[in-house]
Amino acid sequence: MPTLPRSLLIKPASGDCNLHCTYCFYHDRPSDPYRAGHQRRMTRQTLEVLIQQGMALDREQAVFGWQGGEPTLCGLEFFEQVVALQKKYGTAGQSVSNGLQTNGLLLDADWARFLRQYNFLLGVSLDGPAPLHDHYRQYVHGAPTHARVREALRLLDAYHVEYNILSVVNDVTGSHGAEIYDYLVGEGFRFLQFIPCVERDPTTGRPTAFSVRPEQFGDFLCEVFDRWYNGGEPEVSIRDFDAILAVYLGQEAPMCCYQEQCGGYLVVEYNGDLYPCDFFVQEDLRLGNLSTLPLEEAFESATLRRFAEAKAKPRPECAACAWLALCHQGCPRFVGPWSGNRHYLCRAYQQFFAHSHEKFLALRDRLLERMGTPPEEYPPDPRRPVGRNDPCPCGSGKKYKHCCGRRATP
Repeated sequence: MPTLPRSLLIKPASGDCNLHCTYCFYHDRPSDPYRAGHQRRMTRQTLEVLIQQGMALDREQAVFGWQGGEPTLCGLEFFEQVVALQKKYGTAGQSVSNGLQTNGLLLDADWARFLRQYNFLLGVSLDGPAPLHDHYRQYVHGAPTHARVREALRLLDAYHVEYNILSVVNDVTGSHGAEIYDYLVGEGFRFLQFIPCVERDPTTGRPTAFSVRPEQFGDFLCEVFDRWYNGGEPEVSIRDFDAILAVYLGQEAPMCCYQEQCGGYLVVEYNGDLYPCDFFVQEDLRLGNLSTLPLEEAFESATLRRFAEAKAKPRPECAACAWLALCHQGCPRFVGPWSGNRHYLCRAYQQFFAHSHEKFLALRDRLLERMGTPPEEYPPDPRRPVGRNDPCPCGSGKKYKHCCGRRATP
């Protein structure tokens, strides 16, 4: 199981939202009991049970993530109750981390003061400059949202609230990697995360038209990486790149998609239902409910263990891949019969890993040199040696001997 602190992803308003983004994965799921368009709110009773148990999971560090839908729909008073209950059930010396993922539309000065006072870390959705952001991120009646999000971000800056920018990479934004990076950095944002949009059409079972294509996402990552690398002196944080760099430094990647197993957090729905992952909220993976299954027991449940271990079950194409130590077969949500039981974005990541490999090694060496680490103690190169008949690391889909291996032969 992952060694990172056990954390909770809590959906106090379930899938309810005040936007109608075309690519939202809560849309068009008639059988989903938590889908968008149905107002649901976590009760005070469920909240108190959740906080009491959540604070007891780790007496050194309690980690709460508040997501949705749109969690601010629960109102500021709800989150004031959150903090009051954390104080009530916390112990001396225990640290508490609260993360809040939001579209920013409901934030005002009262919200900003509260978030700053209690050191909430926000993730604010912004897909890039207005034409790209507003293409899919619209109000229910179709009006654009970019201007309102920028207003909210300026408010957070004024109150010194810490936040990251979350950008969805879809079929439109996926063709503008360098432009989006330049825009975000030019606006002064220094903590970025790029999230690939891959959703399946409920009627065809195939990826939707707004999903980013594998080759498109590969190009996007390479473009953004080249900007980020900055001659070996990155000036901003990009979550995926930081996670991959950690592996080059001999550490565990601090993102579940790059770890050997899943199972490092639990999803808590508005009514206390528990699931192993926000992308696998489905009845056969329902662990139970807070009212009858304490969080401590849920983390130790057989269902969660089976879910966690499923990621590590070897797939032939991954076993032979040079980059297995970096991605550990990737996020399971991108794998299924609809993708030929192959990771849908596999070639995108192969392309990116091949493109960035030498520069990640250079960053590793530079950082360790500054730390005074002797070269003989540097972690090994995470890339596995490539055989002539192995898949080419560049992601072409060809055997190495018929691709880059042929070009490398004298």
